[in-house]
Amino acid sequence: MPRDQETLLDIVRFAQEILDLTKGMDEDTFAKNRPTQLAILYEIAVMGEAVKRLSPEFRANHGAIPWKEIAGMRDKVIHQYDRVKIAVVWQVIMVDIPFLLRQLEPLLPQP
Repeated sequence: MPRDQETLLDIVRFAQEILDLTKGMDEDTFAKNRPTQLAILYEIAVMGEAVKRLSPEFRANHGAIPWKEIAGMRDKVIHQYDRVKIAVVWQVIMVDIPFLLRQLEPLLPQP
């Protein structure tokens, strides 16, 4: 399987893990659950790193997907960790991750 396809599967797996970790939670519960926050921040960082592994051609061919923003979120989590707002992370979980999964679904390799 080509590297871009393997990386895409990784990104989808990380996104799904984020949703699984927060299933049944509301924002207040998430805001009080430091272990879950840390796990989510790790998943976001790894997802952003995976996006950076995608070839420039693949990203350019699928320019509607916010690759730069995903990688930028990784950079913020890693380099500006003291500025990460949990309310923003919650919005990423509730809005951006499901939207991203819908965008990536048609790009996944078929079995």
